[in-house]
Amino acid sequence: MTSGSSTGPLTLTQLPLFPLNTVLFPGGWMPLRIFEVRYLDMIGRCHRAGAPFGIVCLSEGDEVRKVDRQAGGDSPAFAKESFHPVGVLARIDSLDKPQPGLLMIRCQGMQRFKIDRRQQLPHGLWVADVTLDAPEPEVPVPDHLDGARNRLQQLLMNLRERQPEVLAQLPLQEPYRWNDCGWVANRWAELLPAPPELKQRLMSLDNPLLRLELVADLLDRLGLDG
Repeated sequence: MTSGSSTGPLTLTQLPLFPLNTVLFPGGWMPLRIFEVRYLDMIGRCHRAGAPFGIVCLSEGDEVRKVDRQAGGDSPAFAKESFHPVGVLARIDSLDKPQPGLLMIRCQGMQRFKIDRRQQLPHGLWVADVTLDAPEPEVPVPDHLDGARNRLQQLLMNLRERQPEVLAQLPLQEPYRWNDCGWVANRWAELLPAPPELKQRLMSLDNPLLRLELVADLLDRLGLDG
């Protein structure tokens, strides 16, 4: 359910969430393998309705729900799950069911959102009331950050020549927006070998120019500044 007005922020109520040990960025692509009961029904319903779900990065716990062996009581207790309050809407682009109890999906990152209220349902699914961020403005890549943009273009060219079979698996897909700070920063952040906590901080930044500057610094430290 959505609410809000033309002058106020758009909100979503009871948005189903998928906590992961990775970060989805706006404009990025992510394949997911769905086998837990709590997500199979949720993904099926979202796909049939053409509705999004939310991907959030875990700060504590595992992607697969686990029983807490040290907890007492007759009923099973599950290990704690915590996740960051800023996530990204995911739109299901394709869905395959290779066997019973397994879904393979490919989804695309849309807008960021901030969690206002969260609730875990009895069967383990998290839902939240969220406020959507406004679509990020396009900020041209300044001259001093040309290197970050050019290095990403070169990486794509090298992959086309040497490993064309991996291109379809990358979050770096057309349409390419080479003169957009946020888009270039997001694509680098998805590809770089950085911990999820760092990727979460980059994704959460409201300033796309600052995000690209931080990515350029990281490229420099990794020796990938071109």
